[in-house]
Amino acid sequence: MNHIFLALFIVVVLHAPVHAADKIRIGVPELNAQFLPLALAEKKGFFREDGLQGEVIRINPTVALAALVSGELDYWTVIGNSVAATIQGAPLRVLACYVPGSPSALIARPEFKFIPELKGKAIGLNTSGGALESTARLIFKHFGVDPDKEIKFLALGTSERRLSAMKQGLTAGTMGSPPLDFLGKKMGFVVLVRAHELFSYPTSGVVTSVRKIKEKPDEIKRVIKAGIKAARYIRQNREGSIQLMMEWMKARPVDTEMMTGTYESVVKLFNDDGSVPEKGLLLVIDELKKLAKIERDIAPSEVVDLSMLREAQKELGIK
Repeated sequence: MNHIFLALFIVVVLHAPVHAADKIRIGVPELNAQFLPLALAEKKGFFREDGLQGEVIRINPTVALAALVSGELDYWTVIGNSVAATIQGAPLRVLACYVPGSPSALIARPEFKFIPELKGKAIGLNTSGGALESTARLIFKHFGVDPDKEIKFLALGTSERRLSAMKQGLTAGTMGSPPLDFLGKKMGFVVLVRAHELFSYPTSGVVTSVRKIKEKPDEIKRVIKAGIKAARYIRQNREGSIQLMMEWMKARPVDTEMMTGTYESVVKLFNDDGSVPEKGLLLVIDELKKLAKIERDIAPSEVVDLSMLREAQKELGIK
């Protein structure tokens, strides 16, 4: 009889890991739509399908990168600041991208119809030297405006403050991600251009430490697959995605119009295969090199590892 119990015990112990979900901690900087895929992967059960249990944590970007290196955080969703840290020596790699274009839009007071009209004007930003400023600079350069000599960037903080400064006439425009465009239009401002319409600039995806890549490549592959499924869901399921966005962003029922507008602004941004666009990545590297005053050449292979993405794509029948 004891042998039977022992045999049953061994069977239970051996099979337990198959059923127990591996817990992972994922960091997001804001509860914004572009960072939704991995949160949606947990909500819709895409992680569970591959034996994972995800905990999504809102965390300060600087703290997040340190936690990623130390192993206290498993994954991070922001590509820009990860690349910035990596080119300065942090042992991190970008593994996949779900939002290959920047969701940021340049919003202006109604008297401005064209971007060259903003020469000599003040543009409000959240902070100086961040991803938003880099994107703004690229937009102005695209239209032949010198951002160093012909635009005055002002660090004003929150979107509310930036919109208020426009309303008071202190600034001519601002940059920001949805729902800033929706809120701006409600106040009578105009969207002059959306960054993703002009150039590729990888924004959101999967980032982890070099140590994690060495220790848990199979787990990484499962995370990437769940994110691809989630990005596809966002593209294909309008009502379900809006509802999940409202839950995640803690929106009130009266905010349905705003969430719908946000969805319409970002839905075209998501890809359906997790690919990292090389041209966009090179643009990110180049801009961040300038900000960090780094002159040496940096190859994409120094900041990305696409081996697990290729395996995930193959398993999903993508490539």
